Amino acid sequence: MQNPPRVDISRRDTIRLISTGRLKDPVLLPLAGSDGDLAGLAELEGATSGRLRAQEGGLPDLDPRELVFGRPGYTFINAAFAYTRPGGNRFNDDSRGAWYCAFEVDTALGEISFHLTRELIAIDRFDNTTDYAELVADFVGRFHDLRGDAFRHDPALDPDIATAYPAGQALAKHLRAKEGGIGIVYPSVRRPGGTCLAAFFPDLVQNLRQGGIWRLEWRGSPVPTILNLENRP
Repeated sequence: MQNPPRVDISRRDTIRLISTGRLKDPVLLPLAGSDGDLAGLAELEGATSGRLRAQEGGLPDLDPRELVFGRPGYTFINAAFAYTRPGGNRFNDDSRGAWYCAFEVDTALGEISFHLTRELIAIDRFDNTTDYAELVADFVGRFHDLRGDAFRHDPALDPDIATAYPAGQALAKHLRAKEGGIGIVYPSVRRPGGTCLAAFFPDLVQNLRQGGIWRLEWRGSPVPTILNLENRP
């Protein structure tokens, strides 16, 4: 396995997109008649919260002491590492999450469009509207870099997830466990010319704040219409 070189990264305003549904009040809020009731309902809701369970007991490959607290947006940071898809993603398996983001908002939109379109293909129904909020963060550190020509045909960057995910997960686990790697910078597979970053540790996510809101609409076509809901230039 060829180790990608390390490069110093000092990048402001990276973009991660999350559904705006995660920004709303707790789902059980209408049932609370008082602050005491709300606390009890929050405890009940927390029983099914992967983030809260991870904060208390970790995951198979995530020590809860790695998670962050007492900073703006820490719940979103911890959630990225606590919630995993079955089978994982490009650089994490289902035993531990990672923070994925893009250097450009168009790249973040291209990535999220691809994944949601995959879900619509699976149900053969291109009828969906989802709003996404930007989580804007800064990163400083030495990251492994897959952007060079030597990695143009690396299996971890293959467009086919059946090839890419096993290769990328093995690479990330090796870099993190054997090379002291903190994350990977890599060319976007879904938007040519774009750049993505996967951070392996929660405390790397700095200065988290909310950015703009975007709407993705599918109306019978696998290509969504993308609307800027805040008239961002």
